[in-house]
Amino acid sequence: MQSVLVLDFGSQYTQLIARRIRELGIYSEILPYNTTPDTIRKHNPKAIILSGGPTSVYGESAILPHEGIFSLGLPILGICYGLQAIAKHFGGDVASSAKQEFGRAKMLVSRDSNRESMLFRNIPDSDVWMSHGDKVVNLPEGFRITASSANSEMCALESFGSKAALKVYGLQFHPEVQHTLYGKQLLSNFLIDIAGITPDWSPKHFIDHQIEEIRRTAGEETVICGISGGVDSSVAAVLVSRAIGKNLHCVFVDNGLLRKNEADKVMKFLKHLGLRLTLADASELFLKRLKNVASPEKKRKIIGRTFIQVFEEQLHNEKFLVQGTLYPDVIESVSVKGPSETIKSHHNVGGLPKRMKLKLIEPLRELFKDEVRAVGRELGIAEDILMRHPFPGPGLAVRVLGSVSKERLDILRDADEIYLEELKSSGLYQHVWQAFSVLLPVQSVGVMGDKRTYENVLALRAVESSDGMTADWAQLPHDFLARVSNRIINEVRGINRVAYDISSKPPATIEWE
Repeated sequence: MQSVLVLDFGSQYTQLIARRIRELGIYSEILPYNTTPDTIRKHNPKAIILSGGPTSVYGESAILPHEGIFSLGLPILGICYGLQAIAKHFGGDVASSAKQEFGRAKMLVSRDSNRESMLFRNIPDSDVWMSHGDKVVNLPEGFRITASSANSEMCALESFGSKAALKVYGLQFHPEVQHTLYGKQLLSNFLIDIAGITPDWSPKHFIDHQIEEIRRTAGEETVICGISGGVDSSVAAVLVSRAIGKNLHCVFVDNGLLRKNEADKVMKFLKHLGLRLTLADASELFLKRLKNVASPEKKRKIIGRTFIQVFEEQLHNEKFLVQGTLYPDVIESVSVKGPSETIKSHHNVGGLPKRMKLKLIEPLRELFKDEVRAVGRELGIAEDILMRHPFPGPGLAVRVLGSVSKERLDILRDADEIYLEELKSSGLYQHVWQAFSVLLPVQSVGVMGDKRTYENVLALRAVESSDGMTADWAQLPHDFLARVSNRIINEVRGINRVAYDISSKPPATIEWE
């Protein structure tokens, strides 16, 4: 199977690059930025991509690729910081930009009648996504400009003339982000047309590989799986079950942080998957430990520790724990293969206690949500499970902002049920990536029945996305929002004001905590 290596310089989008490559049917792996040429040869890739990163190539903390990678004879594409690293290596100059660029910018493709750029074949002038404070200010010898923007005259470069055979390309913008209109086409041009890679990666390849890995890892040992009824844990459980059969023991934990009647609903449809399943009601324990805890990080860590403890109490000689950890969980929690900055801890990744009796099996760790759904379809899992909106591991604890109590959870549960019910009845549920309600730690003045009230404020959130790494707020119809707001205020005691979140990711995150 032909592959691509992505060298990670710490960009929050590194895994997104790998995900876009797999969308093209090409297998990709992520390695640290300083991977040596010998290690790269062992992987036998057909091309290399250098990711973005948070540092400056001219700073004291600059991190640079091994200079030997440019002598491997492989096509190389640098993205953002990767472009700047290429420029520095070949003698160009990079400096701080007088005007930073974050967000959409208009890219103008350079039209050279003598030699059309293969990278920009069939790419018109269009919007691209920028995220940088530095830029190339002096062109390296043997390179030419292939695109520009208002703030970045050298928005794209490529080796030229005597250095054309090097096949080195650089982009100041991020083709992997969906806001770059022709980003996927650019990656296709580089990987398929320039590098000559044949697309041959698929969900079936992934499943076959993971089954072998799971069998090798678990052997004859029994394995326990935390299953929530969400897409990730359900697909992970079925995949592991496909590998080891009845040696998998699934446990559904009612942590008291679920949506309304969630435990009953989940248990009903999980039984149809043919899994060994146990219900562990630990709701009182979770709520007791979360009492008076307002910090989101502390909430996540408490939930993570309690989650593991409950599993340990369910153990019957199991040695491994299955979790539905995904790429976004990893990149937003800890730096795994590069120097990426931490956005938040995740209960499946950064919040595990150091003394854990179970070893982890995370078969979906290299996938994004849409890829998980594709794998689930290949495994034969029903669409009503696969198309459920993402639900955070810490549950409603991170949607009740501030201190968590059963009273505030119940208010949020009632409001959220109305919101989701209206989304489904209006045919909007499947048109948004994720939708949920957030109970704010503030109260506002209102008037109900000629009486002054001082009650809770609820925020509604709905976003459109393909992978969860970036997202736009969903422009739901005004009459729909009015109807939902009216129902919530009239039917849920304790709420007198409803707001709608119109923030995109970035700069915001999808969840509020």
